[in-house]
Amino acid sequence: MPVLPDFKLETYFSKWEFTARYHMTASDAQSMTMAELLAMATPEQRNAHDNLWLGYTETFGDPELRDIIAGLYTQMKQPEILCFAGAEEGIYIAMHALLDKGDHAIVVTPNYQSSETIPLSICDVSAVALDPDDGWSLDIDAVSKAIRPNTKLISINFPHNPTGKVLEAERFQALVDLCRRHGIWLFSDEVYRGLTVDKKPVLPAAADLYERGLSLGVMSKAYGLPGLRIGWIACRDHHLISKMERMKHYLSICNTGPGESLAKIALLNADRILDRNNRLVASNLEKLKTLFAEFDHLFDWYTPDGGCVCYPRYKGKDGVEAFARNLVERSGVLLLPASLYHSDLNPTPLDRFRIGFGRANIEEGIAAMRSYLLRNGS
Repeated sequence: MPVLPDFKLETYFSKWEFTARYHMTASDAQSMTMAELLAMATPEQRNAHDNLWLGYTETFGDPELRDIIAGLYTQMKQPEILCFAGAEEGIYIAMHALLDKGDHAIVVTPNYQSSETIPLSICDVSAVALDPDDGWSLDIDAVSKAIRPNTKLISINFPHNPTGKVLEAERFQALVDLCRRHGIWLFSDEVYRGLTVDKKPVLPAAADLYERGLSLGVMSKAYGLPGLRIGWIACRDHHLISKMERMKHYLSICNTGPGESLAKIALLNADRILDRNNRLVASNLEKLKTLFAEFDHLFDWYTPDGGCVCYPRYKGKDGVEAFARNLVERSGVLLLPASLYHSDLNPTPLDRFRIGFGRANIEEGIAAMRSYLLRNGS
């Protein structure tokens, strides 16, 4: 296996995520305590959890959990769901199951680094940039022009990290039609699915819409439960599901029993959890709009379509890298500067930063950031 490059974002987080006073770039929604989640359980579920046997679990995932996950889609059934130890394992396995040395893949930029570096470690990869002047949308004609005779996979992520873009329904359908015409697999990272802004429509899942679509889901982002370490891929191709399951034998082997038990409780209360998180997202966005309106000479703000992260532009003379570094070192406010979304495949914006708005108590970070800007802004 080739040695993968340093995961710049995660390395940055390893330094700052648990030491910075104000984590203003978190990519997940507000989490909850074990007690809060268990309070949502029925007496039968609580009893089953309390008496859970802490042995190995099924590699595919708990059958009841897979049934519940399948219910999140319109076309999926239990055999078409494979669980993973978080979304990252799902990305790694899917790319290795689908791609070989002589293949070609297409990814979008900017992106979560593993979406690019993992396929790039296997085969040739081309990138198509989301366009900030077009609301961060994806040019389907540009994707079409990037297709080669050996193109095996197109990888997308909507709601998008870091821009918060949700692809327009007609463009998403055009992308599916393009993949179908060429027999290309469509890997769709949908970990923010369910987090909406201004009640904008939720895109159909790629696995529901397309027979060669893979939909990646996880408990970490929209549900705010990363500690469970439960992710999944939904896909109608049973042969591919089986191939990915066999690859999982070399990695996690199986998921944690307690994580699966708690994920079942959470997903049976999905509407309740997503409603809470969407109300928090809406409230936090209003607070961020107020902050950035006050300092509009330093920032270009826009309202994202979904998810709980955004990618504003910094206009200060010091540049976004210095701004983010000084902000965390002097005021304890953590943001992700543009360098952490650098691509080796095409140019990416140099003046952006990721800010998150899915967690509670954002007012404290906003106050610290505002105080810094009043002292140091120009």
